[in-house]
Amino acid sequence: MKKIIFPFLLVLAGYSNLYAQEDAEGCKDPALFTRMPNFHIYRCEDIQFDKFEFQVSSDKTQSVEGHSLYVNYYLNENAQAPSGLQIVRNYTNAIKKLGGQLIYEYEDGGVLYVTLKLAKNGQEVWARVSGSGNGMYFINIIEKESMSQDVVADASSMASTIKQTGKVAVYGIYFDTGKSVLKTESKGTLEEISKLLKADPNLKLYVVGHTDNTGTFDANMKLSMERAASVVNALVTQHSVNAASLKACGSGPISPVASNDTEEGKALNRRVELVKQ
Repeated sequence: MKKIIFPFLLVLAGYSNLYAQEDAEGCKDPALFTRMPNFHIYRCEDIQFDKFEFQVSSDKTQSVEGHSLYVNYYLNENAQAPSGLQIVRNYTNAIKKLGGQLIYEYEDGGVLYVTLKLAKNGQEVWARVSGSGNGMYFINIIEKESMSQDVVADASSMASTIKQTGKVAVYGIYFDTGKSVLKTESKGTLEEISKLLKADPNLKLYVVGHTDNTGTFDANMKLSMERAASVVNALVTQHSVNAASLKACGSGPISPVASNDTEEGKALNRRVELVKQ
């Protein structure tokens, strides 16, 4: 999975390298931030792909998926604890210096929270910082990205689903946003589709492109058709599939399988379906 890299940024001027207590084994500061002075890392988590719900208004959260980092800082012994406001203001000022923004600030149970966002060079990082002046504070960071698909539906499972339902949804085919050029990560799935067709020479399929509802209807209809055509072309030219067994179609956003009100639902709606003719 591609690592997102931004310039290393000091949270506070006059930052000191002298820590009274050692960090938890294997833990370090996120690449985006240093820490408040006189704190050590008590616990951390680094997960290749996960999601986090960021509060973006008083009644709304946004789920962001990608590389997940969590760091829990504890105050060193005999050090004076900063206020929760001092902590969240430091991180807010730090993100703004890089061109980022404060999305939302709120208080819950005496704890101050800020949701921060940095979008730069086509990359996006979200962070939540929480502090209360009690000698500890927390950071949750998501480096937003699409999941690397490790599991690909095989030819036999696709054949079984088509036999039972007349169609199968395929999620291992990838395109850049708004484009119809197949990404190299699609190769494994295309190979399985070619195996499916070669195992049953009489099988004919509609290759149907689907989108979410982002953008205009006409643009999505056009994009879904172009993506379906790209899949057909790749199967014929790169995997020696008989062109007569395939027909490209585009359904755009008109046949969702989930709500487009969430990012998870949109991801499910962006798919290619193989439908038996």
